[in-house]
Amino acid sequence: MAKKPNTPAAGQIRIIGGLWRGRKLPVPHSPGLRPTTDRVRETLFNWLAPVLQGAHCLDCFAGSGALGLEALSRYAASATLLEFERPVAQQLEKNLALLNAKDAKVFNVNTLNWLAKAGTAFDVVFLDPPFRKGILQDTLNLLEQNQWLADEAWIYVETEAEHDTLDVPASWRLHREKVAGQVAYRLYHRDVTPETGSPEQEQ
Repeated sequence: MAKKPNTPAAGQIRIIGGLWRGRKLPVPHSPGLRPTTDRVRETLFNWLAPVLQGAHCLDCFAGSGALGLEALSRYAASATLLEFERPVAQQLEKNLALLNAKDAKVFNVNTLNWLAKAGTAFDVVFLDPPFRKGILQDTLNLLEQNQWLADEAWIYVETEAEHDTLDVPASWRLHREKVAGQVAYRLYHRDVTPETGSPEQEQ
């Protein structure tokens, strides 16, 4: 099947830093699959550099695996990759095997259903949901409500550029944001301190 001219980023991704720097990995063609570009990833992981080593990461809409695998390459302690499309999840499993990545797990699940249960706290969470599907807000809420976030968690959110503002939980502080073409990307830091109490208590 010929590659669609509109999707040059599909087909493969390249790890851009760390242990597997320069490794190229196959990505299946799938509707809506939109790997985070090298340029955006370079900026994001520069932002995360001080906190990523040893972090436990959750990639909520893994797709190509560009974010979760990049985190592992840069010495994150673990990565949990959630992916709804079965062929895409299967390719993620194969890519992890190619890299001999033992500290990663792939779950072929509906992310909202997964997050609806009580969670285990993660240090870094990547949110790059399919555009214009209306699922981002529910994802933000479930992460906060069901204890998926460490007190000092970092949350990366990638959206359409027209998403000027996001309705994030009260405990999230915007750390950095940028726009690259059609994409807006933001990094939030969760700050839950004894003085402010839990997010549910904040106004």
